[in-house]
Amino acid sequence: MLHFSNMIRKASLLGALSTTLILTACGSNDEEVSQWDEIQEEGTLTVATSGTLFPTSFHSDETEELTGFEVEIAREIAARLDLDIEFTEMGFDGMLTSINNDQVDFAVNDIDMSESREEDFLFSDPYKFSYGSMIVREDDYSGIETMEDLEGKRAGGAATTIYTQIAEGYGAEAVTYDNVTNDTYLLDVENGRTDVILNDYYLQTMADEALPEIAVTVHPELFYRPNNQAIIMKKENTELQENINSVIQEMLEDGTITELSEQFFAGQDVSQEPDIDFAVEE
Repeated sequence: MLHFSNMIRKASLLGALSTTLILTACGSNDEEVSQWDEIQEEGTLTVATSGTLFPTSFHSDETEELTGFEVEIAREIAARLDLDIEFTEMGFDGMLTSINNDQVDFAVNDIDMSESREEDFLFSDPYKFSYGSMIVREDDYSGIETMEDLEGKRAGGAATTIYTQIAEGYGAEAVTYDNVTNDTYLLDVENGRTDVILNDYYLQTMADEALPEIAVTVHPELFYRPNNQAIIMKKENTELQENINSVIQEMLEDGTITELSEQFFAGQDVSQEPDIDFAVEE
């Protein structure tokens, strides 16, 4: 059994999450780059991930082994393609650079599919469907009733993430952190250093449940920005994408991804699109 509380205390809620950094694919336009034959010849998929983002990529308290929702999805993909797998742990910006430099074949780390990224990278079919939420103070919801109430509030987060940009877009002041643990983020909301944290709903609910002694909560009414997560890979690697997609569809149909979701997201099935009303769609 996973020790969710211990894992979440050690993991960073916002670590290695989405940024809007756009990188230009390496290589000249007249070169066709396909790594599939090389991958088959070498017999190994190389995968970038953070190893610090619970519950999608983290180290088990019990075994110290790398595991997590997307780590195990990647392992199953490799097994079904008759390949070995090798993980390299790094920060998010390093993942994109490593993809473009052919140092890894793909990356998994709760990475949002977005129009800007799809201009420069390929994505697999999505296997996680999520949306944004807010952690606020328990007693008064930090005075936030609508998205517009973010104006003038202090929003904790990591620099350049999509969620920090959303907060700033509504007039919040961004309070940015380096790689700190979830209790730091949540305690700062409780003690008033910040007012709110915008982030992924599933990650926030698990952090809140794991730290019940901190007087914060997930806002029960304000949900926004439905989004999907998937494997990200180099723009030219269409054959790799096709093979990965074929396996993902098998795993969705046979229930493997649902089982992994329930294992790592405390019984929740993130492979199903949410049926809720969003305060903001974009």
